Amino acid sequence: MGKVRDVSLSELQIALMRVLWERGETSTADVAAELADARGLKHTTVATLLSRLERRGVVAQRRDGRQLFYRALVEESDVRRSMVADLVGALFAGDARELVAHLVKESEIAPDDLAKVRRRLARGGGDDG
Repeated sequence: MGKVRDVSLSELQIALMRVLWERGETSTADVAAELADARGLKHTTVATLLSRLERRGVVAQRRDGRQLFYRALVEESDVRRSMVADLVGALFAGDARELVAHLVKESEIAPDDLAKVRRRLARGGGDDG
């Protein structure tokens, strides 16, 4: 997709982007229908959010007759990477080890999870589970 850049999104914007990541190019109406069911959002709210994301270069817009279609220009992994980097920078002085230590201390990571993390690190940190 597009070049990797700093992309920080709100929780609501991430929910909207997940629809695009899962479906590919999708109409405003289809995104709105899915988010109406999941979150009770109105079509106009979804249209506004998509328009703002388009202005930021996060999604691309295409018109077909009276319908607008959107597709993601950033990958979920790039957004995750960017937002985690922001979190580490803001809360852990840029030290990712401090984030991991915090998660372990707060029991967010179980011992067998740590073994999985070690294996992933040994493989070079890929995104596969």
